[in-house]
Amino acid sequence: MVLSSLGKIFSKNDSAPESSDQANSVELATQRQLIWRRFKRHRLGFSASIVVLLFYVVVLMADFLSTAPPVDYAAARGYMPPQPVKFFHNGHFMSTCEVTGARNMETFLMEFEEDCDNSQGITFFAKGYEYKLWGLFTTNRHILGMKDETKDPNAWIHLFGTDKQGRDVYSRTMHATRVSLTIGLVGVALSIVFGIFIGAISGYYGGIIDSILQRLIEIIRSVPTIPLYMGLSSAFPEDWTINQIYFMITIIISSFAWTDLARVIRGRFLAMKDEDFVTAARLNGAKTMRIVFVHMLPSFYSHIIAQASLSLPLMIVTETSLSFLGLGLRPPAVSYGVLLKDAQNVQSVASFPWLFIPAIAVILVILALNFMGDGIRDAADPYQEV
Repeated sequence: MVLSSLGKIFSKNDSAPESSDQANSVELATQRQLIWRRFKRHRLGFSASIVVLLFYVVVLMADFLSTAPPVDYAAARGYMPPQPVKFFHNGHFMSTCEVTGARNMETFLMEFEEDCDNSQGITFFAKGYEYKLWGLFTTNRHILGMKDETKDPNAWIHLFGTDKQGRDVYSRTMHATRVSLTIGLVGVALSIVFGIFIGAISGYYGGIIDSILQRLIEIIRSVPTIPLYMGLSSAFPEDWTINQIYFMITIIISSFAWTDLARVIRGRFLAMKDEDFVTAARLNGAKTMRIVFVHMLPSFYSHIIAQASLSLPLMIVTETSLSFLGLGLRPPAVSYGVLLKDAQNVQSVASFPWLFIPAIAVILVILALNFMGDGIRDAADPYQEV
């Protein structure tokens, strides 16, 4: 008895702080807190989420981060190589060498030379072309620009060089990020709505309704997407605006991306519709919509978030592929696919490798979204250790 009492005292004293911390950190933690704690421990997924966040900062601040108008062109600066930024040069903290070009009469291409003796100063928050920030505020401030804008108001710095028409690749990449990532985000949102609605109805009611909806999903999944996209894109009227084509591309992509999520939700509903808490809600007179959206759906919303984060890269790749093939957005719209059309010629990439820079942005954002999705999926696993 004495030994057992002493054992209880020592074990209580030794484990009191640990049990208290565990009660505060695990037993009293909500599902969101547990998921967030697991996700923070997933180093690759957490680091990738920071990269994704930076990309969506570009989406919100594309005009501010641009250094030149994305549609401004001039044949005199076609295929200009990237202009490096020099620090502490000719009395400037940041500067770039003045570039002069002349056309080679044998190749008919512009050849550029740097004159670093006549460098131009660069400053932060410089004045440039006017734009509406978030469509609300008119401003002309940009993150980088020429220090003396009165010397030449059309003197832009080309960090990634220019394309065939002399348009700034860096600024076009910023605007392409906004367009492509917005299409992916809106497409995922629409597919989530379709997937939850169809999957919930199919799993909750079952029977003939489930059979009909599952056959519909199988028919949609059996349709070859590329020929269908080709047919739908050719059906677009020629007088449609960029915004109308943008909207239709988003609808088309999302209309074929909801089937996987619908099947996942359908399986979860089939497994949960006979649980005790669902039966209790039904016996208390709860309506079907309340049972579905208040009692059943919140129990696996983390899986929906994980599925959505893994579907987002597919949306972006689909839009990029369609625009690259000429079936999606078209100039003067700017997206990843539109920019990569300039790099589809191997000879152009070999001679002007900076045209391939938008592909690096595509690869980086797709990898980051996939890693983030894996981290969210692992964090949402209820059987994973905290």
